[in-house]
Amino acid sequence: MRTLKDVQCGETVTVIAIKGEGAIKRRIMDMGITKGVEIYMRKFAPLGDPVEITVRGYELSLRKSDAELILVQ
Repeated sequence: MRTLKDVQCGETVTVIAIKGEGAIKRRIMDMGITKGVEIYMRKFAPLGDPVEITVRGYELSLRKSDAELILVQ
């Protein structure tokens, strides 16, 4: 399975599931990242962490450790 961490810059993907449990999963879902939503990978920080994405019409920065919990296709 591919995660959001593996997505290349400029690529659009669809969320198929969110791994993790409890507070971490809830925090990701509260940011608007839910099953079926499209995510556009905008850019990476110079050292690779965090990544910047566009989700539901707004820009969001995520740590790579959080991006690794988001399964995409």
